[in-house]
Amino acid sequence: MCPTLRSRLREKWKNYARPVGSSWRVDETYIKVKGQWRYLYRAVDKQVQTVDFLLSKNRDKAAAVRFFKKAIGNHEVPEKITLDGSRASHQAVAELKAEGILPAQTLVRASKYLNNLIEQDYRKAPQKCYPMLGFKTFGNSEVTLSGIELANKIKKGEFDTSEITGQGAMILQVWEAALAA
Repeated sequence: MCPTLRSRLREKWKNYARPVGSSWRVDETYIKVKGQWRYLYRAVDKQVQTVDFLLSKNRDKAAAVRFFKKAIGNHEVPEKITLDGSRASHQAVAELKAEGILPAQTLVRASKYLNNLIEQDYRKAPQKCYPMLGFKTFGNSEVTLSGIELANKIKKGEFDTSEITGQGAMILQVWEAALAA
């Protein structure tokens, strides 16, 4: 999929997106790409609405900073962020606070139990990928994961498409109506 088409689709769906909450849960999981493990960073809010995701070749501070900047660029700044024990994520949040991207009063919590919401939610992406035995290229994996995430967001009702579809519309009907609008 060409980058311009991908950005046009992203903008079209952004028109229907419901706002996310101010309490984020952030975690990362592993996806196999070309025989190597890559890292899928994800964030959901307290109501398990997907905030954002990012596939990265590395699990380090730079990747975590990239993820947070992308998520903050697409949504409002969170009031609370719940992280797992990953040192890179904690360092990234500290760096973003120092740069002023995140306000100093943003509460950062470390709890593996509060992140159970995201642990259950991100299970869907790897489950779809396991039968494929991994991806052959990094670019293809990004596009495929974007589609999986979009389908999950539609299923979870994260888009307000009531003005273009009826109540209880199926994913395919929502997809076609959004593209036609």
